Amino acid sequence: MNIAGLLTDGIARAGDGLALAQGSRKLTYRELGDRVGRLAAGLTALGLRRGDRIVLVMPNRTELVELLWAAFHGGFVAVPVNWHLHPDEVGYIVGHSGAAAVVVSDETAAVARNLPSGVRVVHVGRDDADVPAAEPSPMVETAPEDPAWLFYTSGTTGRPKGATLTHRNLAAMTEAYLHDLDPVADGSIYLHAAPLTHGSGLYLLPSTARGATQIIAPGTSFSPREFVALLEEHQVTHAAFLAPTMLKRVVEEARGRSLPSLRSIVIGGAALYQEDLRAAVAVFGPIVIQMYGQGEAPMTITVMPAAEALAHPGSCGRAFHGVEVRIADPDGEPVPAGGDGEVLVRGDVVMRGYWDNPDATAATLAGGWLHTGDIGHLDSGYLHLTDRAKDVIITGGSNVYPREVEEVLLTHPRVREAAVVGVPDPEWGESIRAFVVAAGDADPPTADELIRHCRDRLASFKKPRDVVFVGELPKNATGKILKRELREIRP
Repeated sequence: MNIAGLLTDGIARAGDGLALAQGSRKLTYRELGDRVGRLAAGLTALGLRRGDRIVLVMPNRTELVELLWAAFHGGFVAVPVNWHLHPDEVGYIVGHSGAAAVVVSDETAAVARNLPSGVRVVHVGRDDADVPAAEPSPMVETAPEDPAWLFYTSGTTGRPKGATLTHRNLAAMTEAYLHDLDPVADGSIYLHAAPLTHGSGLYLLPSTARGATQIIAPGTSFSPREFVALLEEHQVTHAAFLAPTMLKRVVEEARGRSLPSLRSIVIGGAALYQEDLRAAVAVFGPIVIQMYGQGEAPMTITVMPAAEALAHPGSCGRAFHGVEVRIADPDGEPVPAGGDGEVLVRGDVVMRGYWDNPDATAATLAGGWLHTGDIGHLDSGYLHLTDRAKDVIITGGSNVYPREVEEVLLTHPRVREAAVVGVPDPEWGESIRAFVVAAGDADPPTADELIRHCRDRLASFKKPRDVVFVGELPKNATGKILKRELREIRP
């Protein structure tokens, strides 16, 4: 069982049909299959072997799609990472995963200076890579439980954890998508503008299996104007995946436009507010589909079509096909019907565990259930999320854990204490606010100085948007910082 077989299915369905396009670069399904086979052979010729991890660090490009399929095809393990990460963060992921190779583009070549010794760096230029092969290699046979994709997600300790997604996990996700999100009719055209290293990339799998065309938005930043223009130019049927903040900008751009070909817009990565859903439905019709998932259960916990969402305000939907959801108390036991508790998930879509982290795996998969860390309740089968047990901040659809920002702030010599919280933001959903106690009375740091300090050490989207200086942080009797009180402070 190799998840690359989904590309083989797409080739059988579409053949000479358009598989992949970005600007002037276009590949048919047969050309994509040939390219994938040659890239897999080239990676093998470089000394990589089945099971080796390959870290992919580049913006959305057709080459990223080719290399993702080539990793599966060759029996390697793909480790796609957000190309906006700081080189130090990429270096940690490379070292922790034990990667044999890192693939970079012109935009990300700087990460090569922070890599562990012995890691091969492959540079991908437009239309080619330095892994040529005279003949394509056959697809490698893999077992269902073999790792296929390491999905690195930030952790509360400040270090990311690698959710190990197997070929079985990705197959279960694909089946659930086709069952509950869209069966993907012939002639479907997908537009990808969100990162292919995240939800949009995962949704390549079911759409490719059905022979759909994948349009990759050009550029390295999201443009709602360009997005709507691409919808019109290519008669797009599916907006593959957007964060709520992206949807909000697209709705404003699309007002008064006719987009009759568009059949679905999938939204995930953060909560979609009812007001924003209504605005989207007013512009596009009831084609907006919300999903709730995590890297540990890739994009596949609950699903909520627009018509149901309007009838069940505040819910993130029903469980996907093949997924069980339980609301549990701290011991993992079910709570009374309608009661709040931690959201637990079970099914073939749930990760095998965290890469090289048995303690975190045991805690997160205790009792055979994925403990999501989210708090919610079920109402007639519809899941309502009411809180996050983990203090994750979701800004622009990206997860930021306060601890990793706090640890960087505390490396500044004139910072004694720091606490980071998320505050409502009309554009980004949430923005990052840091509360800081300066060290000593002389020459305290400025807010701009601390923001630059974080930006130089973290991905830009993780830096605080504002810094509030306080004389002390509110704490309980045991010394724990009371972040709820911080969130209520109005600077």
